[in-house]
Amino acid sequence: MIYFLLALSSQLGAWEIIALIVAYLIAVCIGMTAHEFSHALVATKMGDDTPRLQGRLTLNPFAHISGFGMLCFILVGFGWAKPVEVNPLRFKRFKAGMAWVSISGILTNIILAFLFSGFFYFSLLLNPTNLFFFFLQYFLLFSFSINIALAIFNLLPIYPLDGFNFIKSFCKYDNKFVVFMEKYGSIILLIILITPLFDLFYSYVVTGIETLFFSFWGLFL
Repeated sequence: MIYFLLALSSQLGAWEIIALIVAYLIAVCIGMTAHEFSHALVATKMGDDTPRLQGRLTLNPFAHISGFGMLCFILVGFGWAKPVEVNPLRFKRFKAGMAWVSISGILTNIILAFLFSGFFYFSLLLNPTNLFFFFLQYFLLFSFSINIALAIFNLLPIYPLDGFNFIKSFCKYDNKFVVFMEKYGSIILLIILITPLFDLFYSYVVTGIETLFFSFWGLFL
């Protein structure tokens, strides 16, 4: 976000920069809150009331946002929320509960990204020049890109991400892949995050999904 603002600083006024920052922060809060709330909601439906007892069964972003994670989102474009704690032993069906809780946040982010891409696509057909519309368009764009980024990132089958937990729900406790990832996953994840090739792959995937969604919305014109 910082680099984005620096690149545009010579072209934008003070109020437009403030609008961009506010739009970005709101979009981040929505994406992360929806992701964590989905985990809490599905876990509760599956029989575990731990998220509810810990105050996580809410759409209040302050219950989910990590201050340091939000700061990282602002500075480097990558961050995190407070993970929702669950007790799988309380699930009515252990494996099904684990699988659905793991994938719920990803599915929620994909649905939100799809909807926001539609709103953004149709907003491009309008051409007002006021500050509110400037804010609205960037809010829709940020909401799409952040939600799809959260979904793609969490799909990675690496501990402690949701993609790993989803795969783990179908494996035996002593599965070699699970044991390896639980031991080295955090290190692998750190290496991936600092590798430029991953950023390139990431941008291509996001661009590809954006093109796919826009092609769908274009069918209605």
